[in-house]
Amino acid sequence: TGFLHLGGLRTALYNYIFAKKHRGTFILRVEDTDQNRVVPGAAEGIEDMLDWAGISPDESPRRGGPAGPYVQSQRLELYGRAGAALLASGAAYRCFCSPQRLELLRKDALRSHQTPRYDNRCRHLAPTEVAQKLSEGLDCVIRFRLEKGVEPFQDLVYGWNKHEVADVEGDPVILKGDGFPTYHLANVVDDHYMGITHVLRGTEWLASTSKHLLLYKAFGWEPPQFGHLPLLLNKDGGKLSKRQGDIFLERFARDGFLPEALLDIVTNCGSGFTEKQMGRTLEELISQFEVGRITTHSALLDLEALPEFNRVHLTRHIENQGLRQKLIRELQGLVELVYGDQQVDPDVLENEYVERVLLLRKGHISLLKNLVSSDYSYLWVRPSVSRQQLQTISAEADEIGKLVLGLMTRQAAAITVEELNKGLRSLQKQTRDTKYSSMMQLLRLVLSGRQHGPSVAEMMVTLGAEEVCGRIRRALSS
Repeated sequence: TGFLHLGGLRTALYNYIFAKKHRGTFILRVEDTDQNRVVPGAAEGIEDMLDWAGISPDESPRRGGPAGPYVQSQRLELYGRAGAALLASGAAYRCFCSPQRLELLRKDALRSHQTPRYDNRCRHLAPTEVAQKLSEGLDCVIRFRLEKGVEPFQDLVYGWNKHEVADVEGDPVILKGDGFPTYHLANVVDDHYMGITHVLRGTEWLASTSKHLLLYKAFGWEPPQFGHLPLLLNKDGGKLSKRQGDIFLERFARDGFLPEALLDIVTNCGSGFTEKQMGRTLEELISQFEVGRITTHSALLDLEALPEFNRVHLTRHIENQGLRQKLIRELQGLVELVYGDQQVDPDVLENEYVERVLLLRKGHISLLKNLVSSDYSYLWVRPSVSRQQLQTISAEADEIGKLVLGLMTRQAAAITVEELNKGLRSLQKQTRDTKYSSMMQLLRLVLSGRQHGPSVAEMMVTLGAEEVCGRIRRALSS
């Protein structure tokens, strides 16, 4: 019914790491039985985002598998047979109540400040009455008989639980008039025929589990084990907002966040692990996960911390030679996208230069796209600065240029911001009457063509000795 958001990602992730921990199979099933709410392209989008996040299902509509089809609207015959079996055993019955009657029941309940529920009227129809209504061609649905005295079940997270559903709700519809099942029937039938052993799902389904277990009992089937995951909330305790699409995975992917950072933050704010620890990889999540460690407290997600999580994972990517090659290609693409209409010298797109920029900015940036922000434009666009412009700042422009060229040549091997700052201070003392601030202004103009940005020493380190010397020589000879 919609695209994958952070809550859905967390549910998928916990199922994935549980399956991998126990050498099991992680299955993606598309539940599209409410055809009025189906969003075109959403199912494909969900699978795309699971692939992007690195938690691809083993079996799914796209991949296929031994328990397919994996789309519920393609399994209607199976649900029809299941509904017929429940009718035959007396565990279900046909309901002929019109939508208008059901709406009146709902309004009456609300007027009396009660929770709306079906009054089970058709449960008591005699077989002859049912046959008569069917012969008249009346529309009907199939409802499941809820029985009192449900057995408790042990939830993997919440422990022993039971909900006397027959006391608080009417008999639920399990098969609609159009032949489509409701979630209650479809998930029970599919879990049985797909051989599902464990289900981790949102806590909003905890109260329905007793109802599902009654269905398993009516079929004579062994149910899977259920674990219900506590809610994922904003750090202020409010619901995650879907209002501006700010929790959907497509947005994070588009903004350049790494999937590992999202997996890390949604598990870090929750539970199931020995301790909170930023920077966990998927392999570490799998090895450290214990379903018994999931607490029943809501998980508070602080999205303001996401850039810091991303910085940690981006640093790890930069340090890994294989992952770094991918970042080099991505950064080259970003540079061409952002600065393509400006004078980008081919040299600054060379792999070696881009790689050095990444290694030097490692730990300083949260997102790869930070490197194409205006603060870093000097890395990609060589400024067009004349000797005359430099001389308006200091008449000693030529001398300063030569002094800096000498410094860069001497320090090229082990160039650091600290050493450069010391060296530049020392050079200024060798000028006749150029102040340190003027010398920095002059060098900033040579290197970036701008008056603001990172410190001059930082710019020199990031550009590297060869590029710095090239820019000084070009400026002084123009």
